[in-house]
Amino acid sequence: MFDNIAPRYDFLNHFLSLGIDKIWRKKAIRILSDYKTDVLLDVATGTGDFAIAALKLNPSKIVAFDLSEQMLNVGRIKAEKLGLSDSIKFVKGDSEAMPFSDRQFDAITVAFGVRNFENLEKGLKEFHRVLKPNGVAVILEFSKPKYFPFKQFYLFYFFTILPLVGRLISKDPSAYSYLPESVMAFPDDQKFLSVLKSCGFSKSRQKRLTFGIATIYIAQK
Repeated sequence: MFDNIAPRYDFLNHFLSLGIDKIWRKKAIRILSDYKTDVLLDVATGTGDFAIAALKLNPSKIVAFDLSEQMLNVGRIKAEKLGLSDSIKFVKGDSEAMPFSDRQFDAITVAFGVRNFENLEKGLKEFHRVLKPNGVAVILEFSKPKYFPFKQFYLFYFFTILPLVGRLISKDPSAYSYLPESVMAFPDDQKFLSVLKSCGFSKSRQKRLTFGIATIYIAQK
């Protein structure tokens, strides 16, 4: 599915979120600036937006990691156009069985990717494994607003408008129906903080964004 929508993925992300996704990434990067980020891994990188944004932290190495080869190809082209081919290494692989050694990275970033893991706990345990002691994972993910009337507006947009527009532009009948379904199934808020703790992270907290549409989770090893 992600291979199919790769050519229109960036446009749809920015269009359907009204550009707010860029603001969310900037906030996540600001949070990450309080931690060591010399060697950074961007998981479920997609087309590399988060990895590119993370260059502001001046890491010595960024690995952009994803299962979709077509997404990675779009990311490589984007990085080349920006003159960043030497700054970001794009690697294909499974986030639940990463080809990296233990304690390799200072920090992990992931934007809108963990809810797609087939086995959430397995993926988060891999995060914990490849992080150095005191390393941090900054996870940006969609969440569910709780309060009237924004909750009702959000649900209407998410289940009616977004799938229709996404289907028309991406030409994939399932991609943007899958999105709201995956968000509804994801254990957000305190449930996700509990999952992080069960996967070995000693400290975890969250920062909810834009009336609860998205949340930044910060988990330290």
